[in-house]
Amino acid sequence: MSDIVKRPLFNPDGDPEVRSRRIIGGNTTNLNDFNNMKYSWVSEWYRQAMNNFWIPEEINLAQDCKDYPLLSVPERTAYDKILSFLVFLDSIQTANLPNVSEYITANEINLCLNIQTFQECIHSQSYSYMLDTICSPEQRNDILYQWKTDAHLLARNTFIGNCYNDFQLHKDRFHFMKVLIANYILEGIYFYSGFMFFYNLARNGKMPGSAQEIRYINRDENTHLWLFRNIILDLKKEEPELFSSDYLGVYKDMMLEGVRQEAAWGEYVIGDAIPGLTSKMVRDYILYLGNLRWTGLDFEPLYPEYNQEPAEMAWVSSYANANMVKTDFFEARSTAYAKSTALIDDL
Repeated sequence: MSDIVKRPLFNPDGDPEVRSRRIIGGNTTNLNDFNNMKYSWVSEWYRQAMNNFWIPEEINLAQDCKDYPLLSVPERTAYDKILSFLVFLDSIQTANLPNVSEYITANEINLCLNIQTFQECIHSQSYSYMLDTICSPEQRNDILYQWKTDAHLLARNTFIGNCYNDFQLHKDRFHFMKVLIANYILEGIYFYSGFMFFYNLARNGKMPGSAQEIRYINRDENTHLWLFRNIILDLKKEEPELFSSDYLGVYKDMMLEGVRQEAAWGEYVIGDAIPGLTSKMVRDYILYLGNLRWTGLDFEPLYPEYNQEPAEMAWVSSYANANMVKTDFFEARSTAYAKSTALIDDL
């Protein structure tokens, strides 16, 4: 597999012709020209992402401060561990996305990646705001670093982290493609046990502010998923050698492993001790999402028996969408434009 070349920053000899633009291996000028884009989906994505701007402190966590000490031990343990997991994921995303962008030669896509990087910073800030508000400083630090002290958390982060680190060592197109698949798994599979846990608390009348923070984050993650899905689909057209049967086997194994880990994580951190959720409910929903993500790349289902959203989990979409955004999970994109400042918390 050929090496991948980092794009030059100042390139007077770059090719301004839109038709010759490529996601990787192109000759970019790095000019931000909003009127001439090869990838037509970028314009809509960009507007949606800009409309999604929000500030974590806009959300009132007063009720959460009262609820947190009253959570059951399993609920509080899950809350802490899931937050530790999520804050690390968004932190590593913030660090890795600029590394991905260095090798993408379609400048309109780099604009999207820059917005995503900013949003990942907002997500990390949101988790920190939640912890700063409801916890003592000692509790906060303990929760933040559970990703290092909890073996399950460390193993989960290691899977994605190693994919990112491997590209640091092997600057070729195959390892770059693995980074894109890892991002797709992270944005489309890894977050969802955590998201459904917070929504389940809210439907049980607990931690409404935390659930609203997660709603905003969930909305952003849907656009990130949409972004990487489109990048991968366009690369299938431009770089077909990256999708040979051997390489596809690697990507499929990565997706299967991501699904396996998320289902096992749900069993570990949620299990059968959280009112309103069971490990089977979590597993069935994650397998459904695995199908959704893989077929979203125009491949055959991973789990043919899980092609439909489990009926007992339909409330997850409702809570994710309530009062803010309608989401078409089959397209992995937002279908309603609404600035967060115009929304109210009705939980």
